[in-house]
Amino acid sequence: MKTVMKNLLALLIIAGFAMNTNAQQMTGREIMDKVYNRPAPEDQISDLTMILINKSGQQRVRKLKQFIKDDGKVEKKIMFFISPADVKNTSFMNWSYDNSDKSDDQWIYLPALKRVKRISSDDKSDYFMGSDFTYDDLGDRKLDDDSHKLLREEKVDGVECYVVESTPKDEDYMYSKTVTWVRKDNFLGVKKEFYDEDGEFLKTLHVEKFEKISGVWIIEKLKMENTQNNHKTIMELSNIKVNTGVPDSKFTQRMMMRGI
Repeated sequence: MKTVMKNLLALLIIAGFAMNTNAQQMTGREIMDKVYNRPAPEDQISDLTMILINKSGQQRVRKLKQFIKDDGKVEKKIMFFISPADVKNTSFMNWSYDNSDKSDDQWIYLPALKRVKRISSDDKSDYFMGSDFTYDDLGDRKLDDDSHKLLREEKVDGVECYVVESTPKDEDYMYSKTVTWVRKDNFLGVKKEFYDEDGEFLKTLHVEKFEKISGVWIIEKLKMENTQNNHKTIMELSNIKVNTGVPDSKFTQRMMMRGI
């Protein structure tokens, strides 16, 4: 009987060790791969409210309409500003490619100039329309543009998360590193810290609201806080519709000038 108990205990110890080993085998890259490749709808339409908050607490509210389509090779996104009057009819378009060797294409249409301007690689560190999001933030960074390291595991709002540090392979990139908190249950990145070129803490992105729609997780509210200039930007989606058959013709420079 003692021999049987010893063998059983040994098996339990081995099984527990194997479970711990498997849990530790997931690398920073593997975690971020799950973040980057979470299931997404084929297309999405939503209203977007952008709130800019300065250090005095004063707010500027902007209303937009957003369309997204992903055919598996290219994810296309277009935003149209509806109000207020000073930004009305401005539009922005981003094409992100599945090909890891191809950088995002981005364009902005400014009604005052009556022309579509292509965002160059040098301009992608500029802030988008006075917000705390750069043009690069609005694109889709490739997984292997960075080296990913699992730092630790900890809870955010009571939920277990992986904490992953991502360091760019390009030394001239606008951020020296980012740190992302990834939920273990659904692999959503719910918090992300950005550090500037000098390694100084710059800003934090918080995912404040998300919902499962038609079987996929959709982020509904984001807040970006820039600690260096004490400025905040909130982006909140509403009236979200997925898989409605958004046509390719929606994502053209002609449509940017024409509007919704």
